[in-house]
Amino acid sequence: MTYNFNFSVIWRQFDVMLWGLGLGLLLAVISLAIGTVIGLVCGYAFRTNNKTLRALVWGYVEFIRNEPLLLLIFFVYFGLPAIGIRFFDKYESFVITLSIYAGAYLTEVFRAGLTSVPERYVEAAKAIGLKPWQTQLYVVLPLTFRIVLPSLSNNLISLFKDTSLATAIAIPELTFTARQINANTYRVMEAWLTASLLYLATCYLIAIALRQIEKRYSVIK
Repeated sequence: MTYNFNFSVIWRQFDVMLWGLGLGLLLAVISLAIGTVIGLVCGYAFRTNNKTLRALVWGYVEFIRNEPLLLLIFFVYFGLPAIGIRFFDKYESFVITLSIYAGAYLTEVFRAGLTSVPERYVEAAKAIGLKPWQTQLYVVLPLTFRIVLPSLSNNLISLFKDTSLATAIAIPELTFTARQINANTYRVMEAWLTASLLYLATCYLIAIALRQIEKRYSVIK
């Protein structure tokens, strides 16, 4: 049995697929930005002497890292409203979920990054009279971000691919768009092959761009 490819339907709706691709990338970038803040705060919390705070952060990280992302999406979108916790729309619900998910992984990234900052830089900051908060803001944080930059790059690509799960709550990103085209035209191979190639090309281009940034900033000199 042969399959006759016909991409004409895809080309007529290619702009819609590109819009869905752009939406997925935007959701990933926003989630990474929020997740970075969560991860950084929790990374600092891990370095405190407050055992209760450290236990809470550990519980958050372990819970999120051992739960399927799709289940978390359903829990936030369908479960929380059932107990009165509502969000503006499905986009906000998804971004919150993906940000919390990213934050759990980035917590470990930032904890390792903060620990990896050479002590000589901190000592040098103290020697020139910087206050503790100034040392963290002007010395430790910039060096930490340079150390964790490769991990942040990988997380962005991973989050971008994870946005495909947004189709489960009818967010019109690329996977949702491909599924709609498939349902309306029955061009199964064309719809999913095009979506796959768009994901592949985008992830590859993101990786190339981020590698250039890493070469410029990731190495401590």
